[in-house]
Amino acid sequence: MSTETTHRLVLASASPRRLDLLRQIGVVPDAVDPADIDESPLPRELPPQHALRLAGEKAAAVAARHPGAFVLAADTVVACGRRILPKAEEEKQARACLGLLSGRRHRVFGGVVLLAPAGEEEALRRSERLVRTDVTFKSLSHEETESYIASGEWQGKAGGYAIQGRAAAHVRWIGGSYSNVVGLPLFEVAALLRGAGFPLP
Repeated sequence: MSTETTHRLVLASASPRRLDLLRQIGVVPDAVDPADIDESPLPRELPPQHALRLAGEKAAAVAARHPGAFVLAADTVVACGRRILPKAEEEKQARACLGLLSGRRHRVFGGVVLLAPAGEEEALRRSERLVRTDVTFKSLSHEETESYIASGEWQGKAGGYAIQGRAAAHVRWIGGSYSNVVGLPLFEVAALLRGAGFPLP
């Protein structure tokens, strides 16, 4: 297998945030190929298992289209207790999410899966990480909630907020990886890439 093929990296995500985060540590994927999978939770599936399962399914779906390449996939799940909060697509969803998060500590789980080429006739090598970050929001007033809804930042975001935007003003405390909440735990991703033999700058 050639060096060029061995070191080709595909990001299995449509998220511009994940692409920006990778660039932050000097990693520029050779291709971005989002996986089109059903992201619905399974019955009784807990948030951490959900995040890791989806990351694995995304990686597997994209790897089939890019033989010989490293494939990196991730999924971010915001959870209140055992409840998996949706990626808010409507204002009603976003308000419900903010209502649950207001004044409470919640958890953000990041599932990351890396599939690495293991040889011409061998199966892909899989490595994975599950990262948990705890986040506490201040108690949000009605005016603060409506102002955030009006910003539109919640659209398509897990849990109805983006910590790298205006929501940062409402975060009282964070424990763990900040980049995990944005969409990709960079320390763990770098460790996975190094461990699989992918060159980092």
